[in-house]
Amino acid sequence: MPASPADSALYGRLFSDDEVARLFSDSAEIRAMLLVEGALARAQGGLGLIPAEAAAFLHRAAYEAQIDPGALAAETAVNGVPVPALVAAFRKAVEAPDHAQYLHWGATSQDIMDTALALRLKRMFDIYDARLAGLIRALGRLASDHADLPMAARTYGQVATPTSFGCVVAGWGWPLIAARQGLADLRGKVERVSLSGAAGTLGAMGAKGPEVRAALAQALGLADPGHGWHSDRSGMAALAGWTAGLAGSLGKMAEDLILACQSGLAEVRLEGGGGSSTMPQKQNPVAPSVIVALARQVIALSGVVQGAGLHRQQRDGAAWFQEWLSLPQICILTGRIIALAEALVPRIAPDPVAMAHALEADGGVIHAEAISFVLAETMPRPEAQAAVKALCLRALQGEGRLIGLVTEAHPGRDWTGWLERQGLGQAPSEARAFARAAADAADSGEGTIA
Repeated sequence: MPASPADSALYGRLFSDDEVARLFSDSAEIRAMLLVEGALARAQGGLGLIPAEAAAFLHRAAYEAQIDPGALAAETAVNGVPVPALVAAFRKAVEAPDHAQYLHWGATSQDIMDTALALRLKRMFDIYDARLAGLIRALGRLASDHADLPMAARTYGQVATPTSFGCVVAGWGWPLIAARQGLADLRGKVERVSLSGAAGTLGAMGAKGPEVRAALAQALGLADPGHGWHSDRSGMAALAGWTAGLAGSLGKMAEDLILACQSGLAEVRLEGGGGSSTMPQKQNPVAPSVIVALARQVIALSGVVQGAGLHRQQRDGAAWFQEWLSLPQICILTGRIIALAEALVPRIAPDPVAMAHALEADGGVIHAEAISFVLAETMPRPEAQAAVKALCLRALQGEGRLIGLVTEAHPGRDWTGWLERQGLGQAPSEARAFARAAADAADSGEGTIA
């Protein structure tokens, strides 16, 4: 198995995300760095920092240059960064030394690499946002369709009280609306230009440095932070934290589905599950299992990126390298998680019969809490709880259904009619509230929590 699923012809379709992975390829990084170098030259030319003719030439050449990533490998291994080799290869390729001498004027490698990363992350966020919108919309439909479908809620793996499947779906979906809201704030922390020079002072550009940074940001469609951020990795830490939160939310949904479709329970069917090499009856929950595995990996790698925020002094190669080793994987795996979840939701088919069976299992003791509160209207609450607990033990021993036992022990109330009327509490309302919020979020183009 290769070290990275993004590089695997065998496992790539299972664990990787082609659309996001393309943004982290060698060629994509080089192309982005060339765009930054060209835009920098143009900004400097417009402000008279370098000759306008050279600036125009370098800007145009940056779009046309073709640099082989493999040709930069040897020098990158020595220098620790690919920019010196890239600048040398670019100057050689353009065959215009009078103009090429102004390439990379006053910038440092980290300026180019961080800004090129921001350009690619901007495109990645567009992909994430579109997928999240589709996922939230699909969950909203699922919650609305099954708002009134009763099922057993479980705590600590045990049957607790009735709920509805639509309410369960809403529980999966609310954090996703919040995550999509958070994405807008995250973009402001990440989609920003980096231009600080060798040690964060922009000294080589003199008084015009801040103007160059602003012009570069405008040209690239990025924000101007108004300061350097070589050693400030809070934006990358925020990205890693956001992906960890999203992975946790989607992993929870997948864990619930794995449990719900297990043999012996089967309250949910997943259409198009995976098969076994030897057991023809099996339909394995492969997609939820992949989501859970990737979610755990993203959460673990997020911690590595948080640790990489400990930059010594003005720039720190070791911490920066640690970020390189983890952040691309986080981004690619997160893209895969969202895509898998979006494709999975339309395949979720709840089984009302299986859900009804769970509600009535063990003599219907799932209604114990509600019954205890009714009894508490005419007796102290502790006594009501003790009375219902005793009746539950009898139901579990096979002496009858709980509702029948309570009717016998506490006559004078239409317990069966009450059970039919008391329903599912606020579960249907919760489901419909989420469905409305999901539709509103999709229509408005951003997450909105009602």
